[in-house]
Amino acid sequence: MPEPPPSAASCATALPVLYADDALAVVDKSAGLMVHDSALARGETDFAADRLREQFGRPIFLVHRLDRATSGCLLLAFDRETASRLGKMLMSQEVEPGGAFEKDYWAICRGWPAPEFEVDHALDGGPGKPLKKPAVTRFQRLATTELALPSSGFDTSRYALLRAQPQTGRFRQIRRHLKHVSHHLIGDSSHGDGRHNRNFRTLGIHRMLLHAQRLTFTHPHTGTRIQVQAPPDVQFERALALFEGGVT
Repeated sequence: MPEPPPSAASCATALPVLYADDALAVVDKSAGLMVHDSALARGETDFAADRLREQFGRPIFLVHRLDRATSGCLLLAFDRETASRLGKMLMSQEVEPGGAFEKDYWAICRGWPAPEFEVDHALDGGPGKPLKKPAVTRFQRLATTELALPSSGFDTSRYALLRAQPQTGRFRQIRRHLKHVSHHLIGDSSHGDGRHNRNFRTLGIHRMLLHAQRLTFTHPHTGTRIQVQAPPDVQFERALALFEGGVT
């Protein structure tokens, strides 16, 4: 199995390496870390892209993005050709079911949605990008819980653990699709429900509960099928412990 470059462990702010070879790597991005500088940075100076260039000691090319508050699998390439091939495979996933990429997220939402459901709802590209494009996310309910936390006139609150599989890559897609079906993502300060976010803060859970748990893709040079998984952090583990039966 390929090993990460020696320099990967030398940086105090290094991101955990889930997979690495001469052409590409998958790292585990922590919640709260911005991937790269943008209009949303608002004075932030610490970015995953900068850390990774120092960590690997070479240029890096981000193949996809994760929101600042989202943790988990982040794919990057070490040269333009590899990045281009991965980018084309990722884009083809939007028009070809069962394509080269599979992205699985864990998400915790308010309410108990159906065991399986799909949200097909066009989304714009975010601030300054009003054009709406097709956006599809598939969801599976993995577990449910009912907690003794009052909300909306009830003595308890219901929550569900979901597996989310975005079939397209739009701005904040999973978060906005969950809002669209009124199963708001817990901890989402932009598209969530403040009452339920406060409930989880009373439990010591202060992060947005969206985690890029698994990434599966075809290696652009060898054709090998690669699958990596990112373990949840301490706060996400605390949230998972609220669900009987755990996850699969």
